[in-house]
Amino acid sequence: MGNTGDTGSDEYLVLMKNIVKIYPDGTIALRGVDFTLRRGEIHGLLGENGAGKTTLMKILAGILKPTSGTIYVVGKKVVFSAAADALKLGIGMVHQNLSLIPSFTVYENIVLGLPRKQLLNARENINKLMSLTGLRVPLDERVEVLPFGVKQKVEILKMLFRNVDVLILDEPTTNLTLTETRELFNMINELKKMGKSVVFITHKLREVMEVADRITVLRKGRVVGEVPRAEANLNLLAQLMVGRNMISATSRETTTAGEELLIVRDLWVLSDLGTWAVRGVSLTVRSGEILGIAGVEGNGQKELVEGLTGLRRVEKGEVIFRGRRINNLPPSELYKLGIAHIPEDRTLMGLILDFTVSENSILSIQRSTSFRGFLNTLVWGRVAEHALSLITKFNITAPSLSSPVKYLSGGNQQRLVVAREISKEPQLIIAAQPTRGLDISATEHIRSLLLDFRKRGKAVLLVSSDLEEILQLSDRVAVMYEGRFVGIKNVSELTEDKLGLMLGGVSD
Repeated sequence: MGNTGDTGSDEYLVLMKNIVKIYPDGTIALRGVDFTLRRGEIHGLLGENGAGKTTLMKILAGILKPTSGTIYVVGKKVVFSAAADALKLGIGMVHQNLSLIPSFTVYENIVLGLPRKQLLNARENINKLMSLTGLRVPLDERVEVLPFGVKQKVEILKMLFRNVDVLILDEPTTNLTLTETRELFNMINELKKMGKSVVFITHKLREVMEVADRITVLRKGRVVGEVPRAEANLNLLAQLMVGRNMISATSRETTTAGEELLIVRDLWVLSDLGTWAVRGVSLTVRSGEILGIAGVEGNGQKELVEGLTGLRRVEKGEVIFRGRRINNLPPSELYKLGIAHIPEDRTLMGLILDFTVSENSILSIQRSTSFRGFLNTLVWGRVAEHALSLITKFNITAPSLSSPVKYLSGGNQQRLVVAREISKEPQLIIAAQPTRGLDISATEHIRSLLLDFRKRGKAVLLVSSDLEEILQLSDRVAVMYEGRFVGIKNVSELTEDKLGLMLGGVSD
């Protein structure tokens, strides 16, 4: 690391000028980006997936080297050779995929790599830091048994214990519950009061509006806007992110619900631990309707979906689809009856990552008469035609039909899953967390597909932890708490505040 001059200005703690990053394969990630950070500021870095947000901050954290451009810290020009150089100047990054050692305790992870002299009073100093910041974690517990929100606190404490003045948080709320997100925002504001600077990387508009003092928007590797929070609004930020207005694209038209397609009566389903995860749930879903199921994750939604889609045994109760009892039928039979499933984890349950785009496009329908006989050239031609029709109709970006699906972006992987399920022409789609982790453009597209499906007289059972999504898409909303429904309401009767109370188990 070297100091090679100064800017002659102490206005900014960090100043990045004309940062360019070109990867060895020719991909241009950053195209001359300027970025500034003041002391004691929460700076939101907003953009779609692939906009260059994480790349820019990895350069600031010393993890990546820029192709060109300059970085100033406290007015001095610096060149980082490694992340350790940035840490010495008080810059640390908490990544979206945490880098803790699962078998180590919390304490061991926090002090890992520190020189011996810093270990003398380490436990006492960590306890003081926890009291100061409100970040309470069990120091002697192994990391592998902790929920994600607590692991994230450990990562943040690990950085703060190294005396960072700049804390970079990369998509920090992706795997957090509503309560954990609120705790994180409170913690960030406490760090601000302590004079720390925080860069909050996100693609979520409401979050950046809530927590940031200033917002920089990246699109396709360029800065397209920088606004103080007081001057920002959702419309403006959405337009900056994607280059067009996004608000009207997912407006929900009024439709008249038809026949009852799915009837669930007094359903009971066990968790993996053998306890009751779903406790006597009853619901109906009609044609031309989206029934949203809201709830803090871990209240039985996962087990309910798995029970309805044949992935988990229903112990008691009745599931009726179009007049037929379908308890514990395998997924293959449910598909034949007209039920499709968008699973909550596309990489584990929705796709086979090493299979090609074409192969993934026919998963679960590969035994249909159109696609039987994989060794037949004519059949492979039909598979390719089917995949190409999905790519064209559903606006999926893929290098080629023969590319492994793992090389698609998360948004395009999800579009492929949704496109495949809708292409089966089901009567009911059970959609679990359909837009989790997606940027605003991919989210808009998936939501519009579900609304169009509803408009065509089909039914959707939507399970989502995103309150905005639930309120935006649903005709009726069921709130799940500790395995039961607190209530089922027409969406017109609900506000976010009222829904928030129900999420906490307060019935109407």
